[in-house]
Amino acid sequence: MRQRGCIIWLILLVLISGVFSYAQESGIDQYARRYQNGILFYQMSRWQEAAIEFRRAQEIAANINDWSQALYWVILSQMAYSDFGSALLDMAELERRAPNSVYARDIIYHRARVYYIQGFFEEALQLFNRYNVSTSDADRESSDRRAAAFFWMGECLYSMGQYDEAEKFYAWVIGRYPESPKIEASAYRLDIIKQKKIENELLALLQWSHEETLRTSEEYQRTIRTYEYTLNLYQRRIAELTSVENEYRDTVPLSETTSQTAAQSAITAPAVTQPVIIEEPNVTGSLIDRAIKLENNLQDILRERTQISPWGGNR
Repeated sequence: MRQRGCIIWLILLVLISGVFSYAQESGIDQYARRYQNGILFYQMSRWQEAAIEFRRAQEIAANINDWSQALYWVILSQMAYSDFGSALLDMAELERRAPNSVYARDIIYHRARVYYIQGFFEEALQLFNRYNVSTSDADRESSDRRAAAFFWMGECLYSMGQYDEAEKFYAWVIGRYPESPKIEASAYRLDIIKQKKIENELLALLQWSHEETLRTSEEYQRTIRTYEYTLNLYQRRIAELTSVENEYRDTVPLSETTSQTAAQSAITAPAVTQPVIIEEPNVTGSLIDRAIKLENNLQDILRERTQISPWGGNR
């Protein structure tokens, strides 16, 4: 009786083991099917459907390696349809749960790409550099990825306006990785930087020319104001001298009458040893003539200055 009971227990254990083995094999098959469906959708650019399949594969993964693989492709699918917030959360989960997985290094690169897209150029630059330090040109795939990282480092610097530094990274990609897919993009950026340098030089030259023109115009205006002030000053002086001359001419008839009276008196009066001589001043007329001549000269100079522009051409 006891022997019969042992046989029954052995049969039950075998059946239970078979059930567990079947269930385990079924889980592996489901994971493989979900994973393959995700790859198929990803290749067809149906990224949201791919993310769903990879997520289901992640949920039924039997070990940490399968789990990491499925989650990694979930992240790639999320980045493909621009769900960067979810991608960053899953990156953090992957780094927390599987810090030593084979995808840990690639996650650094993808996180840097997300930071660049979101405009965190300094943080992205540091992550790209960290990725390049952690890898080498062991094979073609690694070389292409490193070339891409150098290119994106140049893009970070370019976006921050550091064109001279960015130019070095683009030139490094062209010289060090001639078969990289980033060759054309790097060459294009070098042409853009060269053009920007020319534009900046022209802009600086135009700015200097504009400032010089303003200075010349200001000096010209000051010169005109100086001539106008001098001309007004001489006009007032001429007016004063003319007034003095008119007063002098008004006194001439009176002087002539006095002279005639004195002459008549001289006929009847005794002879005088030293005759009285009245001299007419001639200084005032000379000053007026010089002032008028100077005014004419100033007017000619002012007329020439106003007809010629500060830049050498006629207005």
